[in-house]
Amino acid sequence: MNLRSLYRLAAVIIVLQVLVSLWGFAQVGLTATVPIHWNAAGEPNGYAPSWLGFLVTPVITAAMVALFAIIPRIEPRRENLLKSGSAYVTVALATLVLMLLVHVAAVAAGAGYDVPIAPIVGGGVGLLFVALGNVMTTVRSNFMFGVRTPWTLTSDLAWDKTHRLIGRLWVVGGVAMFLSSLLGRTDVLVAVILVFVIGSMVLAFGYSYSVWRSDPSRRSLGGDG
Repeated sequence: MNLRSLYRLAAVIIVLQVLVSLWGFAQVGLTATVPIHWNAAGEPNGYAPSWLGFLVTPVITAAMVALFAIIPRIEPRRENLLKSGSAYVTVALATLVLMLLVHVAAVAAGAGYDVPIAPIVGGGVGLLFVALGNVMTTVRSNFMFGVRTPWTLTSDLAWDKTHRLIGRLWVVGGVAMFLSSLLGRTDVLVAVILVFVIGSMVLAFGYSYSVWRSDPSRRSLGGDG
């Protein structure tokens, strides 16, 4: 798995986040109180000094890059994860781009701009699920990345069929999330997210178990992938 392209783009994203933070400091200073958390309606309900609020996201992003680097080294089914390298890098980059989007919105809100946080984050998460759904069919069985239920991890048939189904569902659900974010109706966006997340979980568990039961090649959880 070649992660060099991921590291290069991650470095660009973190530099952009830091530049946005510096812009935020120029607007409000280092000690101003800024929002750092919002409720489901997009209303701020948590605050911190600007030096913390404007720097926490770049730090989290850097930690995520470190995690993406470590996962391939500790994955028990490493060979399968390496074969899923393109999907892995795509998901990692899409996640980091979302972190950049969230950071820009949060700093702008902290600088006093009227930023619709809920639609921005909801739409960004929707696009992330579209990216996830598009690559799910290429992911091989592993413990760190993908739809992991006790049955997908013990049946290659259940893994493959579940990922094909959930991949399509995530694309549809992601598009629905993005479109609902454009309506400016937080209640609609929250309802779509809840239905999508809960529905995906229930379907993944139920469908993977159904396929697992019909697979004569299913194995114990401790079996090698």
